[in-house]
Amino acid sequence: MNGRIDQLFREVAEKGMSRRQLMQRAAVLGISASALSVALTQVSQSAMAQGMENPLGVDPNAPLDVVIFKGGYGDDYAITNNALYSKLYPGAKVTYAGTQRLQEQYQARFVDGNPPDVMDNSGAGNFNNTTLVNEKQLTDLAPLMAAEAYGQPGMTLADSLGAGTQDDGMYNGTQYVLNYVYTMNGVWHNAALFEKNGWEYPTTWDDMFALCTTIKDAGIAPWTYQGLYPQYMQAVFDEVLFKAGGVDAVMKLDNLAEDAWTQPLVGEVLAVLKRLYDDGFIMKGTEALSHTESQAAWLQGKAAFIPCGTWLENEMKGVIPAGFQMVVNASPSLSADDALPQTAANISAGETFIVPTGKNPVGGMEYLRLLFSKEGGKAFSEATKSLTVVTGSADGLDLGAAFASAQEGIAAAGDNTWSSRYAGWYNDLKEETQNQFGLLLTGQTSVDDMVSTLQDLTNQIREDDSIPKFTREAPSATPAASPAASPAASPVA
Repeated sequence: MNGRIDQLFREVAEKGMSRRQLMQRAAVLGISASALSVALTQVSQSAMAQGMENPLGVDPNAPLDVVIFKGGYGDDYAITNNALYSKLYPGAKVTYAGTQRLQEQYQARFVDGNPPDVMDNSGAGNFNNTTLVNEKQLTDLAPLMAAEAYGQPGMTLADSLGAGTQDDGMYNGTQYVLNYVYTMNGVWHNAALFEKNGWEYPTTWDDMFALCTTIKDAGIAPWTYQGLYPQYMQAVFDEVLFKAGGVDAVMKLDNLAEDAWTQPLVGEVLAVLKRLYDDGFIMKGTEALSHTESQAAWLQGKAAFIPCGTWLENEMKGVIPAGFQMVVNASPSLSADDALPQTAANISAGETFIVPTGKNPVGGMEYLRLLFSKEGGKAFSEATKSLTVVTGSADGLDLGAAFASAQEGIAAAGDNTWSSRYAGWYNDLKEETQNQFGLLLTGQTSVDDMVSTLQDLTNQIREDDSIPKFTREAPSATPAASPAASPAASPVA
């Protein structure tokens, strides 16, 4: 009997069991309820702490090295989480960096086998997660997903997160990456300006162009975008294509289809975006602006529309003018023949967190267990006015017009949501699509030439056996916000 009890406690520490799971496992091992009760009374306080309050078996004195991408969401939420970790493990020294351009700063440490213990791997210049997986530099997060959610006895972390939000962080069935933020990408405008002028947000592109003419006549540039980062307009393209052609049209891009870019609808959507340039509806000088510079110009009333995700308010919170009512909407429909309603939207789980295979991966997983809790999610939403994947973490929060408009957009979209993967899976395709959108929106390439360039590159990637391939499957039971994605059989670099 003692041997079975010892085995049970080892499994509690190694696998991270809830109390309910402990009882179930005890029954499987043939340990009676009375014997288990006696054993639980007799075990040491430290063993109990590790099995119940510390399900991952964290070394309470091991140093923890935390790196957070300090971008649109800032890092106040991470500093709060640092404090919680230190409170629970006062003997652990937490080294923290909130920064940007992660790969430039930390590549050498990965090469030397001394990476940070946990990282928010996001933003421009981040590491390619697929490459890190292929190079076996990321920790299998299965123990974390099976561990009890912090502050929710009897519930695993996996069950506490929105269904489907972590699917694209799995590779060959193994969870290596966790998504934290539930984001709506869309088109933003100032509701106060529109109300003042009697303008209404357009639901079709024909209506958009008509309104753009009116706005231009009023002395305001209809559009701007993050000129140095044209992927913001690429997100608009992805969404309009999704509405127009449904899942089949956008899946072709992710799955490197022979007609991914040459399918007629792609050209039609690109032509709509190019018309913004051709008709003079894009603010002059936009192409030379950074993301914050273009967003500041929009906040100053120099342009009426700008594409962005729901991190926008937090990223610009220091320069938002009084009375400016920023709201987000799904992009207009291409036509009345669209496969999906105008409310269909580019909504996804993002802001990716990883635990490198470093010195303290267990501590890194524990950091995420705390961050991906109701307490951690609420702190994030209060700090950033954005929603996390943690179910119920934003219940009852009143965070203003932008936050409310995003929640309304998510609710209106329902199951009609999509987030493309092709740019994330294939770095060469990511770079070239961004380059081509930059050229298209400044009149330096045609729709036909852009389509030809991107289809040729897609064909090259598909036919190159040295590049790992991934297959996107149409959503069924999995929420459309994050359809299941898993690598297809192919050589691993």
